[in-house]
Amino acid sequence: MTRITLITGGARSGKSRLAEAEARALCRAHQRPLYIATAEPGDAEMAARIATHRARRGPEWDDLHAPLDLAAALDGSDGRGPRLVDCLTLWLSNLMLGGHDIDAATGALLEALSRQRDPVVIVTNEVGLGIVPDNALARAFRDAAGFLNQRVAGAADRVALVACGLPLSLKGAPLTPAKEHP
Repeated sequence: MTRITLITGGARSGKSRLAEAEARALCRAHQRPLYIATAEPGDAEMAARIATHRARRGPEWDDLHAPLDLAAALDGSDGRGPRLVDCLTLWLSNLMLGGHDIDAATGALLEALSRQRDPVVIVTNEVGLGIVPDNALARAFRDAAGFLNQRVAGAADRVALVACGLPLSLKGAPLTPAKEHP
């Protein structure tokens, strides 16, 4: 059985919708998928984005807010069914802005992923396909995101890159494109 699935892509590529469909498909009878959210509603625009994601998922999802300690969120929720982590790049932003040790947090995440019995679907952004950012913080973020994505992809059973709503399998079994979900 596939335990860890990593789904990456650019902004508005369809990666979250695909990840939601995958997590729902992994549920057994009477299970509810768990959405582990890393986003912080720091302003009205982000709060609206969070509300849009929540409304799209619908009431069959349980939610867990984990902006910093993903390892603990995964360990604490293991055994209750599929989990969707959305997203690693927001988690990385939270770590960087809080001055946390990214290498230690990544190590803890990878250790937690290796212990999971139930499936985990992880969303991350591919931020390295564009131009080189013009400031040091943006370059540090781009580089850290690339290294984080490589490490999690190495631990994953399946990895897919999403473009235009279509998944391209990079590792493991292919994912099926997500259908519209009310």
